[in-house]
Amino acid sequence: MSNLIFSDSFINGEFYKTDTHFSVDDPATEKSIVDVSDIDEQGVNNAIVAAQSAFVKLKATNATQRSETLMRWYELVIKHKQTLAELMTKEQGKPLKEALGEIDYGAGFIKWFAEEAKRSYGDVIPATDNSHRLTSFKQAVGVVAGITPWNFPVAMITRKVAPAYAAGCSFILKPSEHTPLCAIALAYLADQAGFEKGAFNVLVSQNAKKVGKILTDSEIVRKFTFTGSTGVGKQLLAQCAGTIKRTSMELGGNAPFIIFDNADLDAAIEGLMAAKFRNSGQACVAANRIFIQRNIIDAVLNKLTPKVAALKVGNGFTADVDIGPLIYPKAKEKVQQLVQDALDKGAVLIGDNSDLGGSFQNPLIVNNVTTDMDIYHEEVFGPVLTIIPFDDESEVLTLANDVPYGLAAYFYSQNIKQVYRISEGLEFGMIGVNEGVISNPVAPFGGVKQSGLGREGGHQGLNEYLEEKYVCIKI
Repeated sequence: MSNLIFSDSFINGEFYKTDTHFSVDDPATEKSIVDVSDIDEQGVNNAIVAAQSAFVKLKATNATQRSETLMRWYELVIKHKQTLAELMTKEQGKPLKEALGEIDYGAGFIKWFAEEAKRSYGDVIPATDNSHRLTSFKQAVGVVAGITPWNFPVAMITRKVAPAYAAGCSFILKPSEHTPLCAIALAYLADQAGFEKGAFNVLVSQNAKKVGKILTDSEIVRKFTFTGSTGVGKQLLAQCAGTIKRTSMELGGNAPFIIFDNADLDAAIEGLMAAKFRNSGQACVAANRIFIQRNIIDAVLNKLTPKVAALKVGNGFTADVDIGPLIYPKAKEKVQQLVQDALDKGAVLIGDNSDLGGSFQNPLIVNNVTTDMDIYHEEVFGPVLTIIPFDDESEVLTLANDVPYGLAAYFYSQNIKQVYRISEGLEFGMIGVNEGVISNPVAPFGGVKQSGLGREGGHQGLNEYLEEKYVCIKI
């Protein structure tokens, strides 16, 4: 693993050292992995200049060349899959088996956009007279800046950088200060794959606000992409308004998971376990509000409770661990606060909530959750299932939609008419029907309402980094 651990920002194909450092810690052991350089203002400005220079070079490349470079990057990521996964478990905490899965998933975006790079089509437009020829074609938007979170420290990056490069854009990335090591390793491998110098820069910093302000204020940066909380997303959108940047935002969620009384209960519980407990519940698409038709609650809980109790919590490097640590102690404190508020207001706890120490949190079920509880309205970024009873289809649609977020939703039903009604009635950007894992590089990922703008993945993901140009020729 040591050959891909780097401690400095990566700018213009070189490591950039500063005199200020901070520690990247292992959330399982709470011990330092390495001290990394904290980027200074000069480094951020250097990255902007380098990215602009790289963009000029990228203009001279064609789609096939960029596709081939992306495929080399993909092959290097797969070649170093084990090393990258171990690095991810070390700095993020998720079980190694999940980290290996994320490397495959993240690499899938590189491979997909290597293919999509060659499919940026334009149009020939029928003219309104015989003296004109009308066409449109797409060009790269320019220098892109992005901020990514800690929960998926590879996939959140590849699904932004890969389409940007495929389109012909250079990229400046500010990863989470909790998980910068995977980001630097990815940039190093991209450089080894033949990315133009400055085409993928990584800025490591504890001061996301300062770095973000420089990037959003820059006239050179023409597109800004962010994955994180809705509150921070709103602030970044406001900052981008000053220079009228293109933006794409993948923000908060509060995903409903609905089990109707006609569902295959075994399949529904299997889907729920996957949708809730992956990455210890630390996912924006994690099932957050579990709506179960009232007449089957006992049957569902009888099947669900032993499965939740059987989940093993521990260090992600332990072979049979299912639930790793939360990212830091404050995350655990917030989970505990939400659970306690629910219990104080009449909810019922199922499971062992004894303190495991550090950032480790036992998986729990909180039954009889109502709309006056904080846990109903806030994302539970942890391994806690909240059970909410409902009586009929109309009621659960109203409850599911009655939040400002609209990222992902899930439901289980064997009634085909109901499948269409609920799919169309849910106000969310992504719907899992009889499926708890829906993310896929070939499909558009994104939400509606306050869950964000734009899409990542699918052919739509490439268009986020392209501008359309119309040409009118008089002949």
